[in-house]
Amino acid sequence: MLYHTTWLIAKLDPIKYIFEKPSLSSRVARWQVLLFEYDIIYVSQKAIKGSAIADILAKRVEEDYEPMEFEFPDEDLMSVCLTSEEESKEKENWKIFLDGASNALGHGIGAVLVSPEEDHYPVIAKLNFYCTNNVAEYETCVMGLQAVIERKIHILEVYGGSALVIYQLRGEWETRDSKLIRYHKYVSKLIENFDKICFTHLPREENQMADALATLAAMFKVEEEVDEKPWYHDIVHYLKFQQYSEQSSENDKKTIRKLTMNFFLDGDILYKRSRNQVLLRYVDLAEAQKIVEEVHEGICGAHASGHMLAKQVMRVGYYWLTLETDYIDFARKCNKCQIYADRILTPANSLNVLTSPWPFSMLGMDVIGLITPKASNGHQFILVAIDYFTKWVEATSYANVT
Repeated sequence: MLYHTTWLIAKLDPIKYIFEKPSLSSRVARWQVLLFEYDIIYVSQKAIKGSAIADILAKRVEEDYEPMEFEFPDEDLMSVCLTSEEESKEKENWKIFLDGASNALGHGIGAVLVSPEEDHYPVIAKLNFYCTNNVAEYETCVMGLQAVIERKIHILEVYGGSALVIYQLRGEWETRDSKLIRYHKYVSKLIENFDKICFTHLPREENQMADALATLAAMFKVEEEVDEKPWYHDIVHYLKFQQYSEQSSENDKKTIRKLTMNFFLDGDILYKRSRNQVLLRYVDLAEAQKIVEEVHEGICGAHASGHMLAKQVMRVGYYWLTLETDYIDFARKCNKCQIYADRILTPANSLNVLTSPWPFSMLGMDVIGLITPKASNGHQFILVAIDYFTKWVEATSYANVT
């Protein structure tokens, strides 16, 4: 009867049975293991009327299906942007469409300038610094307005994908973020170069060309100029010749003088005196990267955390300014650390009582007394014996000690 009842529950709602049953066996248990791999969470079904719209859409998916169009013809773009009121405006009006993109590959900004004759002029750029989405949108606006000013255009319609930026530039929203206040002031100065300018928010799905340009710009890989000199070149130069570099300001000179107090130069090798007066060798970026990889995942690497790795490197005798930060970032991005960090590899075993290998091999004995007044049985001496290994204590009382 119990088996029949359990099967009846599973038949009514098998998904709930698999996810909420604490212990399963046989084939159902294998189903549970396979489903847990995909992070599925069971949620009870709501009223039937709540899923009526979803059921209708699921049935009509084949009837209303339209293939995606990856081309962005000018006719479609202009049909989205133009209205009956805008058609009556002056033909000299120029339009610009702005959008920014931020993804794992980087940050990109794109703009499309449209002339009165419907000619399109795309402008893209990649941002080589970390920024938020709002900062990227302001960078897009600055780039677009500067391009328009260079063409000496005085009447402009701006269409942007960020509602925050558009409404702040229109004066309807207040700019409170400290990162955006300077951008807002700079764009306000650029606006003074126009006789007439208006800002309109355009959703991203209606601003496909600018969005595609921004995404394309974010995917570009820019080769950064690498300085061949190590980062501690100015310190070495000062220790050798007691001279500063030509571009050093008064604040830089003061900083270099403070830093050199804890440095020691042996030939071309720079050392730093640690707190316990041990000399730590300074390395450049290339050597630091090799040390990070070797200590973390090399032959003797234990994939330790960033703080532990930094201490290990300092024990070996190496140091650089961003030592601890580099190791923390490297450990967070390590693939093996992400996979096996939360796994407990110690097998589950029952606890066993450890027996002493040398019980009572050495004893300590002492007599305490004479104790006054005497006990009721006349005892006035206590003999104490202690095992040195197990720390076991025994004590007895006596009337007389001989």
